[in-house]
Amino acid sequence: MKRGTAVVWALLLVASLVLTSGCAKKPAEQPGAQQPQEKIIKIGMIAPLTGDVKTFGESTKNGFLLALEETGNQVAGYKIEPVMGDDRNDPTEAVNVATKLCTQDKVKAIVGSVASKCSIPVSEVCEANKVVQISPTSTNPRVTVDLGRRKTYVFRACFIDPFQGKVGAKFALDTLKAKTAAVLFDQGNDYVIGLANFFKDAFTAGGGKIVAWEAYTKDDADFSAVLTKIAQKKPDILYLPDYYNKVSLIGKQAREKGIKATFMGGDGWDSSELDFATMEGGYFTNHYSAEDPRPEVKAWVDKYQKKYGSTPDALATLAYDATKLLLKAIENAGPDDSTKIRDAMQKLQMDTVSGKISFDENGDPIKPAVILQVSGGKQKYIATVTP
Repeated sequence: MKRGTAVVWALLLVASLVLTSGCAKKPAEQPGAQQPQEKIIKIGMIAPLTGDVKTFGESTKNGFLLALEETGNQVAGYKIEPVMGDDRNDPTEAVNVATKLCTQDKVKAIVGSVASKCSIPVSEVCEANKVVQISPTSTNPRVTVDLGRRKTYVFRACFIDPFQGKVGAKFALDTLKAKTAAVLFDQGNDYVIGLANFFKDAFTAGGGKIVAWEAYTKDDADFSAVLTKIAQKKPDILYLPDYYNKVSLIGKQAREKGIKATFMGGDGWDSSELDFATMEGGYFTNHYSAEDPRPEVKAWVDKYQKKYGSTPDALATLAYDATKLLLKAIENAGPDDSTKIRDAMQKLQMDTVSGKISFDENGDPIKPAVILQVSGGKQKYIATVTP
């Protein structure tokens, strides 16, 4: 072979190798090639992360995030992007947060809020925007049904106040053998007003007598005048259907006035910041007990303690249950269509930490309640009551 011919063949060989190498590149490595986009579904959470009941918000956030973590933050092939909102336990702020989540963040669903006075206006925002809402803990009936109108995109993971009030009244009459009761309530709080009325109705229907029915406002701190009146009536029960901070304040002043009635209340008592010494011996209705021997409860308590170093309260438990219910509905329906997620949620039947849950025609779960007693500086399980 002549030298010139050899050079030509060498150049052709090099060119061939270069072209072959170029063709073997993966499409993703080519300059300008687009990476496949990760599919994302946004899920909102609304809770009072600051304000007067911030322990409720902290527990709710813990339960919500733990439920997402267990799925690897994935559902139906989509990455879950949580969007957190703080309503500060204020209805106006709750509407602002819900509106942002629905219209700007474009969430497909919302877990929250906690207090009924916030969840009721949030439900109107969700219904108008066709965004699925499941409240973990809001027990007032108006969250899902208002003036006879079912809010079709709204659900909850907790029982409702007519049932809770009835359970409390029946326990007072049948177990504590109470014949009289006094009721003290916040006239500006939907949850407190509703629970006070449902307890009163069930207590009187069962043969009991309400000897005092007294209202106060959110900012009241001195209850001496009304408690003086109640002390003169000597009721068997002093029913306090408010949150842990207000209940602790009223309870302390009641004892100072010499009132010896047994304190009773609802799920709003469930907080590590309840004044356990003042409320010693009192009873309250709640959604679950950490002392429940069911395996689902034991597994939940163990993993929560491992993650957060404390025993989960009902707020954390119901947030966990609500999030698991929502994820199951998304898994069944697919993540793209909120209406299909709503329809899948309505059909769910699922074992949760707080009991087996199915939804009635109003989006309210059919599930039991528990009676707890404040005893020795902690909560003591007394009984489970089924609907």
